[in-house]
Amino acid sequence: MQFTARQYNLLELAIAQRKRIAIIRRGSEYVVLPERIMLRAGRETIETVQPSTGDRMTVYLDEIDDFEIVGG
Repeated sequence: MQFTARQYNLLELAIAQRKRIAIIRRGSEYVVLPERIMLRAGRETIETVQPSTGDRMTVYLDEIDDFEIVGG
């Protein structure tokens, strides 16, 4: 998925306001708390935390099929 300027803005807003996002990747949905956007090995990533367990997950933006902010 190629992110649009609007999607980047939504993602940055979710990070700033500590809102959860639902990410669809490879047919699975992950509800996570995004912490930051960064580059890793030349690819954009979202560093996230799974709110229930505290497990950390790195998601490459180019692997995301869709995402949305959860709960207004």
